[in-house]
Amino acid sequence: MSAAKSAATPPWAARATAPGYRAGRTLPLRVEAVRQLKRRRTLLMFGVLALLPFVLVAAFAIGGSPGARNGAVTLMDTATASGANFAAVCLFVSAGFLLVIPVALFCGDTVASEASWSSLRYLLAAPVPRARLLWSKLTVALGLSAAAMLLLPLVALVVGTVAYGWGPLEIPTGGTLSAGTAGQRLLIVVAYVFVSQLVTAALAFWLSTKTDAPLGAVGGAVGLTIVGNVLDAVTALGDWRDFLPAHWQFAWADAIQPRPEWGGMIQGAAVSVTYALVLFALAFRGFARKDVVS
Repeated sequence: MSAAKSAATPPWAARATAPGYRAGRTLPLRVEAVRQLKRRRTLLMFGVLALLPFVLVAAFAIGGSPGARNGAVTLMDTATASGANFAAVCLFVSAGFLLVIPVALFCGDTVASEASWSSLRYLLAAPVPRARLLWSKLTVALGLSAAAMLLLPLVALVVGTVAYGWGPLEIPTGGTLSAGTAGQRLLIVVAYVFVSQLVTAALAFWLSTKTDAPLGAVGGAVGLTIVGNVLDAVTALGDWRDFLPAHWQFAWADAIQPRPEWGGMIQGAAVSVTYALVLFALAFRGFARKDVVS
């Protein structure tokens, strides 16, 4: 009976995969990273972020150095005190919106663009397992997002040091941080900003698995992030705002104090990671069952 069963079994059913096929070797991260780095939107986004510090230096040169208003000193007022201050100000003016755009772009465009090019089904037919495809694209997208967030303060630190000199970071509330300590604190700030943007990344990535229009995924993520910022401004919501990721987006300011406070950053990171994990799970679950026709 076993011989008859073996004879009736076609060769393709007895061997599910081709010789040498390894699912873990499909769509290597290096290949995906090179593909994404060569894209025009990646180069353009990095160029815009690198250009921002030069624009701010020019603005201060034309309009004059910022100063205290009504006796109150803010972080913006200390922008020209040193390169470290200038880097902190660049993060301050960009964390609320500008840094949202590269995260939404890299994570929202990654899968939807393949569908819009009608190449997604060919990748899956290669065959690239669906989970492997999503992991590769998500890893590269998050890596590019992290690189964008590092690029801005690094360029700002160099430009600010050339324009305003190397020195300690002056704290608006009083006191200073040595240049070495300031550098460490700014790294913590960048890490927190990245974690706080995971919600936008996850939302954009989930939308990217749902649509064939990259602009729809990117625009949807940016739009909902703006809605979150608007809701956070509604003080009538009271304690409900604590559940909004936008409510904690500037909690990193507590890290550039003589004695840093970590409570707000911990709460903000917890809220962001929770939302992000749910959205990432929805993306993987939905894409595993999706009928890919493009």
